[in-house]
Amino acid sequence: MPVNEDCRHYVMQTTSQNDKLERCKLGANRALPFECPDGCVFYEARRVSSAGWHVPRTERPER
Repeated sequence: MPVNEDCRHYVMQTTSQNDKLERCKLGANRALPFECPDGCVFYEARRVSSAGWHVPRTERPER
């Protein structure tokens, strides 16, 4: 099964040694080799590409 790179839970990072690290934020995949399960019930299509974006973490004001 290929990796669902268009899933909002998919994360790919590159280390300083240029190693590519792929993971599922929910841990719903096989780690080695990294692959998504067939018909993953956690699959959610990514609504906007995250390429080139930096999203700062901000705290929400209390109401």
